[in-house]
Amino acid sequence: MRDGLVRAAEREHVELIVVDNRYQPKIALRSADYLIKERVDLVIEFQTDELIAPAIATKYLEANIPFIAIDIPHPGATYFGANNYQAGLLAGHYLGRWAKKHWNGEPDEIMLVELHRAGSLPQARIRGVQSGIGEVLRLGERCRSVSVDGDGQFQTTLERVRKHLRESKAKHTLVGAVNDSSALGALRAYEEAGRAGECAIVGQNAEPEARAELRSANTRMIASVAFFPEKYGDGLLKLALDILSRKAVPPAVFTTHQIITPENVDHFYPNDSLLAAPA
Repeated sequence: MRDGLVRAAEREHVELIVVDNRYQPKIALRSADYLIKERVDLVIEFQTDELIAPAIATKYLEANIPFIAIDIPHPGATYFGANNYQAGLLAGHYLGRWAKKHWNGEPDEIMLVELHRAGSLPQARIRGVQSGIGEVLRLGERCRSVSVDGDGQFQTTLERVRKHLRESKAKHTLVGAVNDSSALGALRAYEEAGRAGECAIVGQNAEPEARAELRSANTRMIASVAFFPEKYGDGLLKLALDILSRKAVPPAVFTTHQIITPENVDHFYPNDSLLAAPA
């Protein structure tokens, strides 16, 4: 959860101030006050708690500071980031096609690992997953759907999926997770229970840890939907400069998405081996 601030934005020179919210709503509010005190020209806001978004937005609006919200909508902000429903739809389609190939199209459980506090837009990913699976498979009454709030975090998801597995007897479970941390937490829970072969998991974001897992032999994390945040910078800077130049901008700028699988991960991320290289 970081806010990137643009001050004195000119095409020749852009000064950035970066503050870290440390995933804490109170710190996010204090960060907003600090940035307003610094009299920045524009704010690029990235914090995931929808409940405090209106309070943060009010501070910037009252200070007459334009702002861009990354991935989580904030009232009055220009949105930049994921097309969440489309990203979920890609995941759901892939899960459905995988189940057709490997389980004769007959899963007996759909697990949706959610992130409730982030609000309605990331929840659209989960709706997309549901719709995508339903468009590919004819799910019978025997296939039940369960929801787990993993809070977008590995450890929380691990603990809650562990609890679920103590009660569930399902042998073929499709898991759609709101992000990769949740996907990896669910995967670890299945592995610990000795039931990895009973699941197929798709994450979101295609983060480095997920890409490493996709390269693991016989992994049950079968895919992740890439958002390509490493490419956000150019788009965000262009959008920020357009806003500061008072050019007309759309209310939302969506990024593109791509299913990343064990088969294509090296094509889209050929330089991942450099991440582990010694300095």
